[in-house]
Amino acid sequence: MKRKLFFGERMLYGDGKTPFNCVIPIKIRGYISEALLGQALKRVQKKHPWLTAGIRLDEKKWPWMVTNLTEKFHIPVRIVERLNDDQWQVESKKEWATAFEASSNPLVRIVWLRSHTLSEILLVVHHCLCDGTSAMSILKELVVLLDNPEADIGKEIPIQSLEDIIPAKVLSSYRSRIKSGLIGKMTTMALWLIPIKKIPFERKEDFILSWKFNEEITAGIVQFCKKHQFTVNTLLSATLLTAFKAVRGEKAFNKISLPVDVRNYNKAIKADHIFAFGLMIVLSAYPEKDFLSNVKSIQQDASQKLAKLNPYSLMLMMEACHSALTNFTNLLKYGKSSNDCMFSNLGRLDIPHQYKNFEIETIYSPSVMGPLGNTTTLVVSTYRNQLDFSFMASEGYLPRNEAEAIKEKVMEILLAQIKIPAPELEHA
Repeated sequence: MKRKLFFGERMLYGDGKTPFNCVIPIKIRGYISEALLGQALKRVQKKHPWLTAGIRLDEKKWPWMVTNLTEKFHIPVRIVERLNDDQWQVESKKEWATAFEASSNPLVRIVWLRSHTLSEILLVVHHCLCDGTSAMSILKELVVLLDNPEADIGKEIPIQSLEDIIPAKVLSSYRSRIKSGLIGKMTTMALWLIPIKKIPFERKEDFILSWKFNEEITAGIVQFCKKHQFTVNTLLSATLLTAFKAVRGEKAFNKISLPVDVRNYNKAIKADHIFAFGLMIVLSAYPEKDFLSNVKSIQQDASQKLAKLNPYSLMLMMEACHSALTNFTNLLKYGKSSNDCMFSNLGRLDIPHQYKNFEIETIYSPSVMGPLGNTTTLVVSTYRNQLDFSFMASEGYLPRNEAEAIKEKVMEILLAQIKIPAPELEHA
């Protein structure tokens, strides 16, 4: 089985030599068998055909995902002796910088920080293979099988073409095809005309900051949002924009980008589909307004922008831009940064914590690091009623001392709103 990479996947895959990796660490208390882990990974691969795929280039250098069902083409596991509670952050940084051998291995691997009764398992995926939702589905299936090797995890019907995810009436619509093609050609021409100085940006050292709110603070944030009728996502967006402005001053852009799960708009794409295409909105704060008024205004902006998203038109337009992929990638790589941060909220993670043979102590929010422009990213998720934060950046884009100050400001703002004192804070 094989298929060409879509435009978004090609952009994330890049030259195939530069890593663009997502890492999801999970802490497990209890004994894990090495043989059982290998068996569970084989079952997960059996469910998802694209987890048995490598990347092959055709004569035009276009990358294809091609399945490989040989016994040797399995998900690799790197086992490391577990030394301390912060070691997963060190290993995450290693995995950011380690490219996949995509021609000879799947685009997913495991790092196991192992001790007798406590482990961190790091699920590492190439971003061109998975978005956050599909990566979390893989993780959920893996832990279910670690506890019960005979569990039924179903079988994915993989996405093999645009026809699988775009309704036939849209694909056959003359108006849709002409409009998308025209926009694609105009975008391609614009990208060819934009002058770009190909001077590599000095990214310097990548780093991660991780922290967690306890159940009391998390519940306080949820109740605060319900009281004022806006989402936790909007509150966190406003908080992040305010924190960047407070710390960076005139260097702040007052813009954050938020990925939107395409599954909210396209029911043909299931939670367990191996899929990496996403939608995006950009939000800004209103400097003249007080914080609470700001959150409410940002909520209105977010609702309006979400209502206008059209995944079918966007995907068709992007598929018309393949000839401009290099120019688009160069624009992201070498163009000046115009936003403060990428912000992604995965919400409540639907993964049980108590199993027959072990307990999941926590799931850390995923981290991601890639080569396309500003690497500053905040990912949050909620597990076991605790809000968890992963804040990634590179010193060249955001100095670590400023990132630390933004982190402290985010906590300060949120705690002030729900009126819980800072000493209650729990760090991961």
